[in-house]
Amino acid sequence: MEAFKTLTGPAAPLRMSNVDTDMIIPKQFLKTTERSGLAKGLFYELKTKADGSPDPDFVLNRDEYKNASILIAGANFGCGSSREHAPWALLDQGIRCVIAPSFADIFYNNCFKNGILPIALPQAVVNRMMDDARGGNHIFTVDLENMEVTLPDGEKVSFDLDNTRRHNLIEGLDDIGLTLKSDDKIAEFEARRKLTTPWLEKTG
Repeated sequence: MEAFKTLTGPAAPLRMSNVDTDMIIPKQFLKTTERSGLAKGLFYELKTKADGSPDPDFVLNRDEYKNASILIAGANFGCGSSREHAPWALLDQGIRCVIAPSFADIFYNNCFKNGILPIALPQAVVNRMMDDARGGNHIFTVDLENMEVTLPDGEKVSFDLDNTRRHNLIEGLDDIGLTLKSDDKIAEFEARRKLTTPWLEKTG
């Protein structure tokens, strides 16, 4: 998993609340277990017209937001069914950080497992950020080490995050990475187990 320390880039404002995981990545794009190529399905029903052509009014289709690495959204982002494809699709689009007043628990947890930083801030602060993101200068900086978001005008907004999750993101550690850090202890345990319970070993 790619480490997350400091991120500077365009922020795209998505003025919608209760954006569920089916809206983030519709069910027809869930047939793969590959994490690449999912950006084409991200917000498919929002960004695509009935005839299949791109909707120029959707925020991520606009030139100034096509390379957005930060998404600013409404409350209860990522609600609905549990699908890990949702953070995969965001990541494949290049979005490493989502800022919203609140998140659905499962989506929130899945973000950390895939190198995305979800930041929960008060509604009034998120509204201000959305207004800033709609301006001519919509470049934000997210500093995870200092837990600050720097707005386009230079104002800094602090956010809270569990120390364990913060450390794991900074170090680029997902569940597998965390397990591998204990590889020596696992090897010691396995060696000891073979001596104490040899009958558990396969004999052929």
